[in-house]
Amino acid sequence: MLPAEMPELPVTAAIGERPPFGAMEHLDAARLRAEQERTLASPRRRASLSARLLFSVMDLLYGEERTLPKFRVLELVARVPYQAWENVAYVAMTHTSREHGFARRIFDKVRVSRFEQDNEQWHLLILEELVSRQPEHLGFVRHRIVPQLLAFAYYQLSWFMYAVRPSWSYRLNADFEDHAEHEYAHLVAEHPEWEDVPYDGSFTGDYGRYDSLADLFRQIGYDERLHKLESEGRIAAPRFA
Repeated sequence: MLPAEMPELPVTAAIGERPPFGAMEHLDAARLRAEQERTLASPRRRASLSARLLFSVMDLLYGEERTLPKFRVLELVARVPYQAWENVAYVAMTHTSREHGFARRIFDKVRVSRFEQDNEQWHLLILEELVSRQPEHLGFVRHRIVPQLLAFAYYQLSWFMYAVRPSWSYRLNADFEDHAEHEYAHLVAEHPEWEDVPYDGSFTGDYGRYDSLADLFRQIGYDERLHKLESEGRIAAPRFA
């Protein structure tokens, strides 16, 4: 349970509403359009130096243009903070197993991290499938090896920050998720032809059915906003609250 003084956060609320799979909150087409416009009209977070460095490296390696292969890399990297938080939490739970109340709060935090990680995994699986349908050949080193190296480096940074001061890691993740939210909104705006392209991927039974490819990406962008809001809400919270 969350402490009484801490308001329920969006991802935490989603866990209580349904099993941990699919979209965070499945929106209809009209709401998806409204939320995309809301994102486009909102300012981006003032990103930290670490976040800006990560964005610059991705632009350098994969170009500034918004492409599906670049978003696949983004989703590969997006999972790792939740993996790092889960790992630190399990270590802490091992050493506090006799303090039942504290151990339970840690376990609840593990559930949130796993839930968010699974959501990001669906994003990655969807992007993997969409990229595989494209005709162009993607270099093995640039699109397989390098993304794994980026993810490894980001994991180590997230783990270290979370172990030393969780708010640092939450702030970095909020920067990353805010970036992803806005990038997806702009990606859809740049491809009006996607409004007429149905999404018929292998994961409709898991992630949900959408009227178009545009709505699919709007939903993913909205998920990223909820991840951001969750991290923002935990920046000032006590460790494992």
